[in-house]
Amino acid sequence: MAEDFEVDVVCAGAGACGLLAGLRASENPALVVAVLEKSTREGCNAQVSSGSLAAGGTRFQAAAGIEDSPARHAADILAENGDERHRPLIEALTAVAPRYVHWIADDLGYPLEVGVDMTRHGISVPRLHADPLRRGGGPLVSHLRRILAERPNVALLDEAPVTGLRVEGSGPDARVVGVTARQSGADLTVSARTTVLATDGFAGNRALMREFCAELGDPFHGGVSTATGDAVAWLRDLGAEFRNMGACLRHGQVTLHGTRVNPNLPWLGAVLVNTRGERFVDEQAYGYSGLAPHVAAQPNERALMVWDDEADLVASHSEMMRDSAKAGALGSAPDVVTLAEEAGMEPLLLDRALEPVSGRRRLVAPFHYAWLTHGVLTTQGGAAIDTHGRVLRRDGSTVAGLRAGGGTAVGLAGPDSSGYSSGNGLLAAMGMGWIVGNDLAAGLT
Repeated sequence: MAEDFEVDVVCAGAGACGLLAGLRASENPALVVAVLEKSTREGCNAQVSSGSLAAGGTRFQAAAGIEDSPARHAADILAENGDERHRPLIEALTAVAPRYVHWIADDLGYPLEVGVDMTRHGISVPRLHADPLRRGGGPLVSHLRRILAERPNVALLDEAPVTGLRVEGSGPDARVVGVTARQSGADLTVSARTTVLATDGFAGNRALMREFCAELGDPFHGGVSTATGDAVAWLRDLGAEFRNMGACLRHGQVTLHGTRVNPNLPWLGAVLVNTRGERFVDEQAYGYSGLAPHVAAQPNERALMVWDDEADLVASHSEMMRDSAKAGALGSAPDVVTLAEEAGMEPLLLDRALEPVSGRRRLVAPFHYAWLTHGVLTTQGGAAIDTHGRVLRRDGSTVAGLRAGGGTAVGLAGPDSSGYSSGNGLLAAMGMGWIVGNDLAAGLT
């Protein structure tokens, strides 16, 4: 059985980028929009993220007395990733970030605040925005999907994986005219004036990870199973250019249970110790992505993170910590001797490792701890795009009828995973969804 239908805009993927693109495009009631999601049950990377929206110059920051701007935000990202080639893209995304943060809070009614408790490496002032209960990305994605599904000019199709692009012509004259998909055993053919590729990256595809990220070995995959990089083959056929394909959102604070601990812990005094009882890194010198290779280099690719009650009081206000506690990944010990016994370390070595670095406070018993390893959450390489999400070929020309964002497009980590800054994933995805959706609503196909 096959079904054919025609729309103005089709979005492949109902993650952060596809949702913003669909929501903004459908603000124009004359447009018919279809959004095809591979599986809401399996989820998207935005759902398993912290749900932190990075934006500089918001009214939430102003109310908290924080001076920030899109220019400062862009400068912080560039200082971390050194990716001057993508300065125009970074500046375009940081410019729109305050707008969609205000829109999500004020127009769509999702509660947000600036996280003054969310200190991160490479972020010069607090600019991560999250819901007051720190519930993670799941509730935000569900909220946006519910609003999108209620739009009268939108068809949101679940369990409808896109299987390919529909293309007319060839070479430089090729034009994307829609997609093919499957749902409930039926083949779908969707024709559209504009196609938006907003699928997840390829972190769940072992073959593509070996091709582009072999130097990472075989790390734990902490993202979603739907991140299979299907768009890579489709875009290769169109001659698209790919950039920064070796970069990933890595994480050096993944528990052995597959959950994560709060990235704020190093700024609350937490210490990392390897299985030999050695403190092997300055915990505040790297973001959680840049920390991953240091954890990977330790014996058995694991490390013990230790913190105290003062740190726990702040860090526990996080979905990541609640998930870790529920999974049984967190432990506690009344003193160093007990902690060393439970960790299988020499008490004197562990006590020496917990000595504070100059200028930082000393941890006070009782202690909390978690055994950590490293993982990859999402890939950060993808199709080259311009500041409007148009897909670029190697000669600089654009693919007609096609826009891209989210995990399909190049991210903001730069050429190396260590350049990732907290919030970059949702910034790239939501920012490009906002830009593309606004273009389409205005008739700029």
